[in-house]
Amino acid sequence: MNVLRSLKELDQFVFEKKQMGKQIGFVPTMGFLHAGHISLIHLSNQQSDITIASIYVNPSQFNDVNDFNKYPKNEEADLKLLKANFCDAVFIPEKAQIDSLQKVSIDLGGLDNIMEGICRPGHFQGVVEVVYRLFSVVMPDKAFFGEKDFQQLQIIKKMVETLNLPVEIIGAPILREPNGLAMSSRNSRLSKEARENTGFIYEVLKSFVKTEKHILEKRLFELGFKLEYLEKHDFGGQKRLFIAGVYDGVRLIDNIELN
Repeated sequence: MNVLRSLKELDQFVFEKKQMGKQIGFVPTMGFLHAGHISLIHLSNQQSDITIASIYVNPSQFNDVNDFNKYPKNEEADLKLLKANFCDAVFIPEKAQIDSLQKVSIDLGGLDNIMEGICRPGHFQGVVEVVYRLFSVVMPDKAFFGEKDFQQLQIIKKMVETLNLPVEIIGAPILREPNGLAMSSRNSRLSKEARENTGFIYEVLKSFVKTEKHILEKRLFELGFKLEYLEKHDFGGQKRLFIAGVYDGVRLIDNIELN
């Protein structure tokens, strides 16, 4: 596996693969990888000739500096995991290199005025900014994102459509821990007891159709979950139920498809 730490190294790698007619799949991450990320690597390996991952914790998509500072990191473990799962290359840039790239800001058509857009002001423009920059240098044919961040997935699709970028955006199903908790790098910040207890979030989502919302909100409160939102939304015919809140000092999000 190639570990690329400069734009020059990345440019050379991408140029060589493009010259060979290889199709590039891209999995952008913020590191501290788990099975959900690796499922995206596997999907890219299946659908592309070459898989490139990136590890970059983007400060512009954090509206809370403490959240940014606490974001977990373990580059050594990430590299071992990527190599073991046949990722061809990983791009690990410094902030200055990302900042040197052209950035964009687009009208998100109201997608940023609900849920995460309200709770995390400026978050989605930060996402657009960094994903556009990464796309501009990785030049992927396909890019893979998990559906846990479903609103973010819609934002990225909107960016690609608005800017007419030549990349196919592919969403992958949420992977869950045995108790139903959606896999996330942030889960590592939960205490052992809290992590074992968090299956109630998924249970609440599954109970929504048959249980009145105020009853579920009361249950969440009693369990110590500081609810930010529990809402239904329809994205292009895909009806989903979304939840976000803080438990054991860690902000968690999840969603399920509604039939």
